[in-house]
Amino acid sequence: MTDATLTESEPAISRDELADLLNEDLAREYQAIIAYVVYSQVIKGAEYMSIAEQLQEHAVQELQHALAISRQIDYLGKMPTVTPKPVRTSEDARDMLRFDLEAENDTVKNYTERVRQCEALGEFAMAEQIRQIIVQEQDHQIDLATALGEDVPAMDDGRMRGRRTRPSARHAR
Repeated sequence: MTDATLTESEPAISRDELADLLNEDLAREYQAIIAYVVYSQVIKGAEYMSIAEQLQEHAVQELQHALAISRQIDYLGKMPTVTPKPVRTSEDARDMLRFDLEAENDTVKNYTERVRQCEALGEFAMAEQIRQIIVQEQDHQIDLATALGEDVPAMDDGRMRGRRTRPSARHAR
């Protein structure tokens, strides 16, 4: 089944429904900001120092995402939410990184769907802004999976499948 076939068979959502879904995404961005701020400060151990620095960078990027999504919700005529999704915590650094990776996986999946929904509504500029967010969210996935020594899940026709991490100079610190 091609993407065109999938788009044609999916019922179009309304602008109000898109705004509601973006508000759920915004709540997830708030969750990520809080988690990254806390985790970056409480993760201990020499093996986690590099990822702790990256988590601080992720927090700043997530704030930028929240601002962009809030702008789009306002553009659609709705009020942006003020309530984050719950933040999971743990005393174990690996658990915290796993929580973050799971959240990033959900975020990439949801934003991929938002792009399709925006395009179905003719909101191409909004779709492009969300694509730019996806690029950073996927980089977060790579950072977290690398820190955990795992493969990163990849999107394929809306389903997650295994993807190898990309080693980079940034991860070799």
